Amino acid sequence: MQYLFISLFFLMPGAFGYDHQEKAVVPDFEDASAMNAWLRANKVPSIAIGIIRDSVLQQVKVFGELEEGRPAPYNAVHNVASITKLITTMTALRLVSAGKWLLDEPLYHYWTDPDLAKDPRSKILTTRHILNQQSGLPNWRRELPEGKLAFLHTPGTQYGYSGEGFEYLRKALEKKFGMPFDELVDNVLLQPLNMTDSRLTWDDAIADRFAVPHNENGMALPIDKNTEPNAADLFRTTVPDLAKFLISSLRSEGLTKDIADAMTAHVTKTKDNRYVGLGWFIYDIGNGDYALSHGGDDPGAHSICFLLPRTGDGLIIFSNSDNAPQKLYMDLIRAYLGERGQAIIDIEMK
Repeated sequence: MQYLFISLFFLMPGAFGYDHQEKAVVPDFEDASAMNAWLRANKVPSIAIGIIRDSVLQQVKVFGELEEGRPAPYNAVHNVASITKLITTMTALRLVSAGKWLLDEPLYHYWTDPDLAKDPRSKILTTRHILNQQSGLPNWRRELPEGKLAFLHTPGTQYGYSGEGFEYLRKALEKKFGMPFDELVDNVLLQPLNMTDSRLTWDDAIADRFAVPHNENGMALPIDKNTEPNAADLFRTTVPDLAKFLISSLRSEGLTKDIADAMTAHVTKTKDNRYVGLGWFIYDIGNGDYALSHGGDDPGAHSICFLLPRTGDGLIIFSNSDNAPQKLYMDLIRAYLGERGQAIIDIEMK
């Protein structure tokens, strides 16, 4: 299951349900005991933070517990939910850059969903439409009255955040390359980046390091142990592994210049000063500067990452609690991204 991606990390007026100015003083993020007390006060079992400076992972901070009685280790594994879409994006863009996949080729050459077989719009849907969040598809087909996939609008005409679009792309890629999606991603992206702690399907080998999801009352939730990869959700990774991915993305590794430029092009406007390029959300934060970002929200599992291409800085936040985005994220973004972080918050709050 996956939440509808309405606002990138719930930074909407009134969404927090408390007056941030009346909240207890934010602790020194270098003080582990104060951080752990802060988590307990906000009913957040654990949080993991990665700080990237000058395109280098400088610090990893992990606080709290995977679940009650189990301290979270440095290499705690989290479900990063919709950040999975970035993994799919960069896999596809590397294949395009290598001349093995075409960004604007209609996907029906390889795959047509049976629900759309009689809809002529299925003949024009492309990878670019999906990565630009202009697929015309709903977030999930289960949200439609009959539970069947249908176009809400013509591909390429307007913004519409869609997990179904990424799953559509997955099936087309599997048909083209004749292998399961997780194997393709492993070959194209994870192995070259030495992301050895990352998985698209459940693996019992990571169970002892997995951050168990928790609801707002602090109760542990069931773990989705998927055996089939999902191109939009359920990627499990660690802060150090995702940092490898983000730094590689900062450097446009494996991408041709035209694809790297298209990745950060302000194509799909979602609100004032926020756009979607190829896969990434893009914030115009003033003076020609911009930030790349994506978040992920599943029940009891929330994550977000930011990149600042101009400075080479970045921030990763993982949590295993429904309370974390509403109660902790703004403080962390301000602390580690400074004025640029505040500019991002201001855009989301409008």
